[in-house]
Amino acid sequence: MKVAFLGTGLMGLPMAQRLLAADIQLIAYNRTPEKLAPLKAAGAEVVTHPRHAIRGAECVILMLTNAPAIYNVLLSDTAWPTLEGRTIIQMGTITPTESQEIRDAVVGGGGEYLEAPVLGSIPEAKAGKLSVMVGAEPEQYQRHLKLLQNFGTEPLLIGPVGSAAALKLALNQLIASLTTSFALSLAFIQRQGVDVDVFMQILRDSPLYAPTFDKKLQRMLDGNYADPNFPTKHLLKDTELFISEAKSRSLDLSSIKGVRQILQTAVKMSFADDDYSSLFSVIKEWGE
Repeated sequence: MKVAFLGTGLMGLPMAQRLLAADIQLIAYNRTPEKLAPLKAAGAEVVTHPRHAIRGAECVILMLTNAPAIYNVLLSDTAWPTLEGRTIIQMGTITPTESQEIRDAVVGGGGEYLEAPVLGSIPEAKAGKLSVMVGAEPEQYQRHLKLLQNFGTEPLLIGPVGSAAALKLALNQLIASLTTSFALSLAFIQRQGVDVDVFMQILRDSPLYAPTFDKKLQRMLDGNYADPNFPTKHLLKDTELFISEAKSRSLDLSSIKGVRQILQTAVKMSFADDDYSSLFSVIKEWGE
C-alpha cells in the first residue's frame, strides 16, 4: 500500500518517518516544501501539490493545522476530484462537527473517511508510542489497524466519526487547564516564600499529582520555553475549538475561558511559537 502524508510539521514529520522506517511507500506534501527535505533524504517521494500525493496513493493521512487547512489541501477544486477510491485518515485536532462535515465531503467525492487523532508529543511520535483514538466503523478500524499501529501500539476504537475528535478536545482541555492550575500554584508558593522542592515533594506524594507537572516545572522555573513539543499557539487553537464545540452542550465554560485569556496573552507576549508552559510567565507577571 502506498500512503500519502499531508502535513509534515512538528508532529507530522516524525509520524511520516515512522512509516518510512516500516518500509511503507510514502508520498509527502507540505505547504512549506523545505520541511520535506528529511523525508526526501529518507526515500519518500515529495510533491508540490496535494492532488499529486492523493492521486498516487491508496491511503491519505492528514496531519494539518486545522479544518480550514484541510479544506484548502484536501477539498479544493483540484484535490477533491482525486478522492474517489481513496481512504482519508484525519489525525489532527479538529472539532467533531468539522470532522463529520469533512467526512461527508470525502464520501461525496467517492472516498472513505476515518478520524484518528493522537495524544502525545514529539518524543512519543518518534517512538511510536502515541495514544491513537479512532473514530470509524468497526470494519474500517480493523482494516487500518496495522497501519495505525505504526504510531501507537494500541489504537483504540472510540466510536463513530466525531467521537474520537471529541475525546481529543476533552484531553487537550485538560492539558490547558492542568498546566494553568499548576502554574498558578507554583507562582503562589514562590510569592509566599515556600520552597519549591518541598511543594513538589508534597504534590508528588498526593492524589493531586500529574506527571505533566514535572515535565513543565523546570521550563517554568528557568523561563525557558524554546524548542517546544507543543507550541502555545496550538494549545490556544485547541482551546478555542473546545469552547466552540462545548457551547452547544449547555456546559459552564467560565474556567476554560479564563485559561483561554491567559493563552491569548501569552501569544501577545510573543510566546506563540514557544512551549505552552510559557503561560507561567503570564500568570507570574499579571499583577506586575
